[in-house]
Amino acid sequence: MTAQAEAAAAAPEGTGRPSPATVPTPATGPGPRPATGAGTDPSPATATATDAHAGTGPSSMADPGTDPGTGRSAILRAARRAFALRPYAEVTLRGIAADAGVSASLIVKRFGSKEQLFAAVADFGPAADALFTAPLPELGRHLVRTLVGQRRAQQGDPLLRVVFSLGISDERSLLRDRFQEQITDRLTTLLSGPDAALRAELIAAQLIGLGATLSIHRTGAASQAPPERLADLYAPALQRLLEG
Repeated sequence: MTAQAEAAAAAPEGTGRPSPATVPTPATGPGPRPATGAGTDPSPATATATDAHAGTGPSSMADPGTDPGTGRSAILRAARRAFALRPYAEVTLRGIAADAGVSASLIVKRFGSKEQLFAAVADFGPAADALFTAPLPELGRHLVRTLVGQRRAQQGDPLLRVVFSLGISDERSLLRDRFQEQITDRLTTLLSGPDAALRAELIAAQLIGLGATLSIHRTGAASQAPPERLADLYAPALQRLLEG
């Protein structure tokens, strides 16, 4: 561990809102389960956080765009859990490191600071890149297949973490801002015809609703259905909104 990383890991962590300079800008191209105490049952919020943020353990899945073997994926999963379940000011790099099974100095090396780590957690750009790649006539089915496929491959939902910013006035409100810019606003630019912004918001609502339903019924019929069958049933409503 370098002296600089050691000092950064040990220093008190800031509680102010992350500086805009540290926050990723919206992407323009096309583009995890919290640990619970032994013998305890997770609350409904914790159960939803499980599907929104985590895999089944510190190294159970790799996030898109991360480099396997460096600890980055595990850090991001642990950070998503931490920021979803606790106020920003109460989250510490040491706590995230313990959950991720890495050292606090590795977080400093990979991300630089708590503020920069949170900026990475609040980035929906990779999800938008994956969701919005299909041409408009095929986008409804693509949205369903991609969301379901990512949930199953990554053991976590690419969008659902935004719900943990609802009613929040601390730094986690940045999740709402980034979701608006990188998901809803970007989708609006893909639509033509009247009420494009309204239709984009309703599409976002349906995608979040699908993710929430799959999280609630984790062993239900929808969780067992093939992505193509889910697309057969769910995509037509999305496609109507896409085409106006």
